[in-house]
Amino acid sequence: MTETNELLNEKNENVILKSCAYLFSVLFHPLFIPTYFFLYLLQVVPFEFTSITPWQLQLKLFSVFWLTAFFPAFAVFLLWKLKFTESIFLKTKKDRIIPYVIVMFFYWWMYYLSRNFTDQPLALKYFYFGIFIASALGLTANHFIKVSLHAIGVSGLLTAVVLASFYYPINNVAWVLIGVLISGAVISARMMVSDHTHKELWLGFIIGLSTQLAAFFWVQ
Repeated sequence: MTETNELLNEKNENVILKSCAYLFSVLFHPLFIPTYFFLYLLQVVPFEFTSITPWQLQLKLFSVFWLTAFFPAFAVFLLWKLKFTESIFLKTKKDRIIPYVIVMFFYWWMYYLSRNFTDQPLALKYFYFGIFIASALGLTANHFIKVSLHAIGVSGLLTAVVLASFYYPINNVAWVLIGVLISGAVISARMMVSDHTHKELWLGFIIGLSTQLAAFFWVQ
């Protein structure tokens, strides 16, 4: 009886852990990362947005989500419905090829806009360029290994937050610590609920970090 109770408790604990892991995987899906970085900039460098009205700011936030999350997600949904991909979760390397190209297009467009409009925060320039490069490297690596997109996303976000300290005179310690905790939680979650190997996760983390660094120095 005691052994049965222990097994049931262990099973319940695993269910709870996996549910939390799935929740973190959804909340910090790679497509949401650009929106989160934009919201972060709203909090730490509000002076970058003083030249636009609150209504324009809401439209700008909406456009970031629309172009970097909704449209790519809708494109993946259409690919799945039209049988171009086996799963909406892009479980195979073949399934990921077209979605990589789609996000590259949108990320390049966001970088182009941030580079050519003066009302864009400076940090967005290196961030958008960085996620564009990360997508290109991810597509290249996808021919050989199924890199973790979640790892690329949270690593890029964390690195971009750290680099913001070099752009602006801000106290960024709390945000960096939050970024570290989120990155650790998401990567741990992907270890639990995805079929990624440790190598695929670490490669994704390295791609996200290195591309933000490269973009930061290139845009400078």
